[in-house]
Amino acid sequence: MNEIIETAVPGTQRDESLRTIGHISYALHAVVAVGAVLPGFQPSILLLIAAFILDMVKKGDAQGTWQESHFNWRIRSVIWAGILYVVTIPLWVLFVLPGWVAWAAISIWFLYRVVRGWLALSDRRAMPL
Repeated sequence: MNEIIETAVPGTQRDESLRTIGHISYALHAVVAVGAVLPGFQPSILLLIAAFILDMVKKGDAQGTWQESHFNWRIRSVIWAGILYVVTIPLWVLFVLPGWVAWAAISIWFLYRVVRGWLALSDRRAMPL
């Protein structure tokens, strides 16, 4: 992401504040993602909504920094997962097994995105567009 101009210098208060927000958001995403993969453990969708709102509100603070890519990554992940879950609802109504398989695949994909993003944030690396 060479086109992103670094305005939040690593180690500064702004940079650390944005990283803390990123860690909180990824943690909330991770709880929901793990819960979606493990049967019998279903955390509230409110955690995901809280993380999504946090990302939407604080995204502007990261504009022009490498961390902006993480806000975009998390927001896109939630939106795409939501769309995919809604699109596959008919599979549950018509055929339970294909619905379960589709939702399991979406949940694993979402968990992968959370883990990949969180590891990159920890290493201070931007996410791809």
